[in-house]
Amino acid sequence: MGLIQRQDARFTRLPLLVRLRDGLSFFVSSSPARFAVAIFFGLIVVFTTLLSLPVMSADGQQTGFADALFTATSAICVTGLSTVNMATQWSELGHVVIVIATQLGAVGVLTLASLMGLVVSRKLGLRQRLLAAGDVNPMALNKGGAGDSPASRLGEVGGLLATVALSALVIEVGVAILLLPRILLEGVPILEALVEAFYFSAMAFTNTGFIFSESGLTPFLDDVWFLSMLMIGVVLGAIGFPVIYALSRNLRRPHRWSLHVKLTITATVILLVLGTLAFVVLEWSNTSTIGGRGPFHLAFQALFMSVMTRSGGFSTFDTGDLNHASLLVTDMLMFIGGGSASTAGGIKVTTIAILFIAAFAEARGNASMEAFERKIPGDVLRLAVSVVLWGATTVALSSIILLQLTGGDLDEVLFEVISAFGTAGLSTGFTATLDDPGKYVLAATMFMGRIGTVTLAAALAASQRRQLFTRAEERPIVG
Repeated sequence: MGLIQRQDARFTRLPLLVRLRDGLSFFVSSSPARFAVAIFFGLIVVFTTLLSLPVMSADGQQTGFADALFTATSAICVTGLSTVNMATQWSELGHVVIVIATQLGAVGVLTLASLMGLVVSRKLGLRQRLLAAGDVNPMALNKGGAGDSPASRLGEVGGLLATVALSALVIEVGVAILLLPRILLEGVPILEALVEAFYFSAMAFTNTGFIFSESGLTPFLDDVWFLSMLMIGVVLGAIGFPVIYALSRNLRRPHRWSLHVKLTITATVILLVLGTLAFVVLEWSNTSTIGGRGPFHLAFQALFMSVMTRSGGFSTFDTGDLNHASLLVTDMLMFIGGGSASTAGGIKVTTIAILFIAAFAEARGNASMEAFERKIPGDVLRLAVSVVLWGATTVALSSIILLQLTGGDLDEVLFEVISAFGTAGLSTGFTATLDDPGKYVLAATMFMGRIGTVTLAAALAASQRRQLFTRAEERPIVG
């Protein structure tokens, strides 16, 4: 008893900073999921404070709290929705701060923290590897970093982190270089063109979709080269860092790709094709959007729209002009989103792929789920179902609250909510009309969508219990 008292007394005499450091270290190691939520929340607070400063606005006036919070959340969550004119509201310094926020949100805060630790110490400890693995594969948050994908194994976390940093830099610089000549042809001065090219490239790769120039996409609405480069940036950002990592090592050896890589690429291609075909069929006669200007224009613009609904956020026309059927298709694509551990949002393409694989297995009477000659464990299906239910619940609650607050049409409200949850950034114009309470609701929806339903569930759930017994089995009626 005396020994315990002496130890407690010794602990109370420790400097405050040391105790804070030890407490933070314990919090990080005991609950990486909650740490991720806390970091995202902290970043939003920091950037809300920064954007509230008068120097950040173009007119030198302080931006309202609701607009500053909404913009900071949209940037950190790489969503792209905005309640203000991004080109005229913010100063050049404000634009730089917003771009920095999108970069932090795009690569994942745990990945970024691990990268910084790797640069400083030139090695990753076990704790940093566990955190980074959890950022790449949310299932690792509950399983100590042990995932099925090679990219999530602790031994390869260092290589994956290097791929994250290098790919983000190379892709954004590469796309900016390819965009630069086309911007120069518009008569833009070289320095201004360089900045504009980098902004477009960064917004494409991070799948944010903010536009900082007053002319926006207007000079490039029919420019195949410019729009193609934007699509490349968006797809590379939305495909996911684990896939980029695998392709960088085994591009010409598909047989060595993991199941995650194969599912992500296959599902992405299928969704892009189906989305393109849907917009071609539904909008071919709509001259307010992409119809009535020839088959090539129709097909190319439909492909561009299919890519951007996955999380890109750019649009060559007023999204509110889409017909109701196209809005519903867009809702579905935005809800699905992009690849896991990517700059995109949504429930992720592998989640929907797992659900379809399970449905086909059940229809054929198979006892297990299989894809590409691999068996998929049952806990993956349970996680996929949980992700969809959490996502659907978030969308439903946010829509109900916004409908009650605004009295808006269901189509518009549902579209904006799914765009916020899926961090797509497309808008029918409804977001810009919101009062402060509505802005807070949509900001919370963006936060819920970006931190991930899996991470949120892990953060809120109690520690796993070890159950030493099995209850009697009974089958309820389903369907």
